[in-house]
Amino acid sequence: MSEAVLRVALVDDQALMRAGFRALLDAEDGIEVVGEAADGEQGVALVRAEAPDIALVDVQMPVMTGIEATRRIASDPALAAVRVVILTNYGLDEYVFEALRAGASGFLLKDTEPADLLQAIEVVAHGEALLSPKVTRTLIGEFVARPPDRATAPGLDRLTRREREVTALAARGLSNEEIAAHMVISPLTAKTHISRAMTKLGARDRAQLVVFAYESGLVEPRRR
Repeated sequence: MSEAVLRVALVDDQALMRAGFRALLDAEDGIEVVGEAADGEQGVALVRAEAPDIALVDVQMPVMTGIEATRRIASDPALAAVRVVILTNYGLDEYVFEALRAGASGFLLKDTEPADLLQAIEVVAHGEALLSPKVTRTLIGEFVARPPDRATAPGLDRLTRREREVTALAARGLSNEEIAAHMVISPLTAKTHISRAMTKLGARDRAQLVVFAYESGLVEPRRR
């Protein structure tokens, strides 16, 4: 982790949960909790006021859900540098998928081990999506029954053949190294293709790219 202090906002309607996260994060060098919010509306206001590096947002809250809060944060140009990580009790469910569509950079279970939470914050702060190949495969498995929604995922024609290929491989859960081996190119070239695809599609990170691949029909989920 760099010497720069990572600024984190906590958005959760459970005071005990917020207190637990704050205690853990405040004890870590290089991380500062800039504020807490008890619902999505307060969370959006907090993020707009503090512009943290990361917002940990509960998926289900009163007044405004974490999904709507994520959507408002992700769509605000002034908050382009803020990364939203969704907190959930339930693992990969409908809410998590909708949050990823709304612009979240990833998600964490609330019972995540402290060390994993800290690592996740570092991963997201460095611009990576908190969506490992293993998690991607699980996500795919959970939503195999979803038909493609091409109306919500325009832009496929903007991608070159190579960019479509790397996007499809990323959506199947392959890492950059695995994509490179599959295509017989260097990992750096694979990363470049991924970055260009994200830029053309307006995807904030790899998580958004995976969602696009399935919604556009570029990749068809395997049926159970």
